[in-house]
Amino acid sequence: MPVQVNIHEAKTHFSRLLARVKEGEEVVIAKAGKPVARLVPVTERPARRVPGSAKGRVGISTDFNEPLPENILEAFEK
Repeated sequence: MPVQVNIHEAKTHFSRLLARVKEGEEVVIAKAGKPVARLVPVTERPARRVPGSAKGRVGISTDFNEPLPENILEAFEK
């Protein structure tokens, strides 16, 4: 559950709030009790995807484009 603070408290204790966020906490900043912003920890971006890196690991059945069996089609229509 995120901690909620008002704008004045956020301005007064900004460094402390950032320390809490750095530890993984989420802080919601509110104005008149209504949330207006969230402070969340920055996460590292995942490694850049390399096209073709799954080559040879994925297979597609030869009947991929064939019509589905009747019992499966009926299940979709329920």
